[in-house]
Amino acid sequence: MPDRTRSWQPASMPTDIPKPVGAYSAGVRAGDFIFVSGQVPRDPRTGALAGADFASQTRQVFANIREVLQAAGATLDDVVSVIVYLTDVDNWGEFNDLYKQVFREPYPSRTAVGANLRGILVEVSAVAYRPPAR
Repeated sequence: MPDRTRSWQPASMPTDIPKPVGAYSAGVRAGDFIFVSGQVPRDPRTGALAGADFASQTRQVFANIREVLQAAGATLDDVVSVIVYLTDVDNWGEFNDLYKQVFREPYPSRTAVGANLRGILVEVSAVAYRPPAR
């Protein structure tokens, strides 16, 4: 591919967080929007799974989203859209309760889908809107 200047930049994650193993950025800023890649319930510093239960895994996912947003200059209040991937769609009600502890009204738009997540129970991606500080 030709080398050119991109119109977006990856979020500058803290140096104690290893780079993703795959070919992706944890988050990118494109103008006033921040796109957070699907976050899984692993501690980003150690790679350890955040527990075997749905609530523990969901809390870790939200903590990971919060950290990526912070690295990009945003907060959870700036989130405008969320996509949720659930191994068991019957966890939707519990997810909704945990979601309401993290986000406040008016809530971001949201889509929830069932997925095979290879050993984890939940994954969440997000889009935030936050104009850069001027």
